[in-house]
Amino acid sequence: MRQELRAGNRSIFSRSLQSELHATLDAQEQAILYLNRRGTNTFVLCRDCGHVEKCPRCDIPLTYHERVSVLICHHCNARHPIPEICPECESKRIKFFGSGTERIEEAVQQISPRARILRWDTDTTGRKGSHEEILAQFAAHEADVLVGTQMIAKGLDLPLVTFVGVVSADVGLYLPDFRAPERTFQLLTQVAGRAGRSARGGRVIFQAYKPEHYAVQAAAEHDYSAFYEREMSFRWEQSYPPAARLARLVFWHKKLETVQSRCAEMAGALRARAGEVALPGEGFDIIGPAPAFFARHRSYYRWQILVRAPDPARLLRGMDIPFGWRVDVDPVSVL
Repeated sequence: MRQELRAGNRSIFSRSLQSELHATLDAQEQAILYLNRRGTNTFVLCRDCGHVEKCPRCDIPLTYHERVSVLICHHCNARHPIPEICPECESKRIKFFGSGTERIEEAVQQISPRARILRWDTDTTGRKGSHEEILAQFAAHEADVLVGTQMIAKGLDLPLVTFVGVVSADVGLYLPDFRAPERTFQLLTQVAGRAGRSARGGRVIFQAYKPEHYAVQAAAEHDYSAFYEREMSFRWEQSYPPAARLARLVFWHKKLETVQSRCAEMAGALRARAGEVALPGEGFDIIGPAPAFFARHRSYYRWQILVRAPDPARLLRGMDIPFGWRVDVDPVSVL
């Protein structure tokens, strides 16, 4: 996508993706376009002072949904009006940034007005039976293009789907979780598998600003071995599982000062305990405390501490963990 921008293409879609989409529709076949973001735009920003509209309960950017003309928090589902002026500087230069599934749907309509489009995300599947209804419509070729989020990544066997386009293949790589490359590779591989499930064959395009990343490259080449070698090298260098194990301790409270003080106390207790129980040559790495990736949720502040060691459970065993803490040994995610 960097090359597309340098060539003057400001569209959400690269020229190659547009070409493949047109070819698919001309052949009366079907296409799937994947983007793991709901909504029309991902955030709303004041171009004068840089203020971003956030959920007051969760402290994350609100997502603009054009069809209902509202800002929605994708954590607590709270809805907020669209500001006409910036609440910080009173500027009227409010700008919508980013692309969600609604924007992808609009972009397809612009480049191919006759295309019949279905959107499959949390917003379109709120009522009972809606998943089955959308899938049945697409399977019956009542639509040409299916635009969706992660729920379309696996389990679909649609013979007429000959093209899959991933609009932002590298977006998941930038999450602060050591498993981000693994999840990206897994998801891209699953999405790509939706194309070519018949004798018609299939084509897949990954759009990315960093297409050279090994997770994107390996998924594009269906090369699990290459991904495994690079990923294991990274994890052993950084002492991430399976080179070591992790335990995650998360504390929730409505008062930030309480969260900070309790986390500082727990970190001190963990370090003292590590000095008592560590065997010769054994190390317990206490990381934090620090705000969690989603630092606030439904008015609760969230901070975390990570313990990295060959056996972090041995450090925690016998400790008095006060009320309010959530402990997860070998966590699936550290977000």
